[in-house]
Amino acid sequence: MRSEIVERMRGIYVIVDPEHTNNRNVLQVAEAAFNGGASTVQLRDKISSKRTIVETATEIQQLAHNAGSLFIMNDHADIARIVASDGLHVGQKDIAVEDCRVVLDDRQIVGTSNALVTEAEESERIGADYLAVGAMFPTATKIDTRPAGLETLTEIRAATSTHIVAIGGINESNLGAVLAAGADSVCIASAITKAEDVEAATRRLVKLFDKAAIS
Repeated sequence: MRSEIVERMRGIYVIVDPEHTNNRNVLQVAEAAFNGGASTVQLRDKISSKRTIVETATEIQQLAHNAGSLFIMNDHADIARIVASDGLHVGQKDIAVEDCRVVLDDRQIVGTSNALVTEAEESERIGADYLAVGAMFPTATKIDTRPAGLETLTEIRAATSTHIVAIGGINESNLGAVLAAGADSVCIASAITKAEDVEAATRRLVKLFDKAAIS
């Protein structure tokens, strides 16, 4: 079941964050991303109350269901379980994958952030369902991110068999290079969530992904 969910993730994976939407409503941004063809939307909210995050996550999960796409909750395993999200994303300093499994139900996937080959190998060993690898390029969306780059992505692709989601500073100009280095999915924030037309920006990146994936 989890492997089927991960396969559905293949494509453009969008992070919506209330601090990076140009003051637009997170739900509107998420809906536009789904309408543009995003395979997955993750909610990353470091500023709202847990009650507000639950309310927002519940609505995004419904939007994802209506679109036939996926919703991933960032950080909060309890909220992921409450709203029955498709999965949870955790960083290297967050709750461990094994502990997430205690809270989540059997169908929910868990992804991890990785900047090093050793981190990715360990994430795979402990059963992460997907590996987010980055930052690929400089990004202002997450100030404490660590650089990984295309070379590390290539090395992680060679060292692991788990689904890879490349993240960090990816846009229309460099998406092809990221896919060529071994990514299965591409995670994008600012290039979509700060675009004037979120749906159109998502649609362009989805088309680029599809074209690069078959070439």
